[in-house]
Amino acid sequence: MKAYLGGIAISLSLIAAPVLAADRGTAAEAQAMVKKAVALAKSQGKEKMMAAISDPANKEFHDRDLYIYVYDLNGVALAHGNNPKLVGKPLIGMKDGEGKAMIKEMVDLANSKGSGWVDFKWPNPVTKTVEQKSGYIEKVDDYLIGSGIYK
Repeated sequence: MKAYLGGIAISLSLIAAPVLAADRGTAAEAQAMVKKAVALAKSQGKEKMMAAISDPANKEFHDRDLYIYVYDLNGVALAHGNNPKLVGKPLIGMKDGEGKAMIKEMVDLANSKGSGWVDFKWPNPVTKTVEQKSGYIEKVDDYLIGSGIYK
């Protein structure tokens, strides 16, 4: 787009500022956050861990676009560091914009391998847009703990 000032053409950029790599969590940071939550659950119990990840002021479990989520093995949200409105809801059949049942895939992965990565689309809390995400999960007893990175 061009604007004219005193007969001189000036180019204007209307492109939103890009999200810098430093604003995004890495795969290693997401895995480390999950492992920290798993360790807290094992040492101090599931309830204490879920309270810690549900507290947005707790920077151990809220860092840029990284946060923790917890689902039972039926796909019910037990805790969600970014969207507490999901807690208590059965989400096993929830699908992303491309029709992928990502919670079911996470539960299946937890039951078959115990840990790993699942790709899906999800709203980014930093950019407020739906983006490609890879979520890392680990099974603990009868639930899974996860975090993910936006690509």
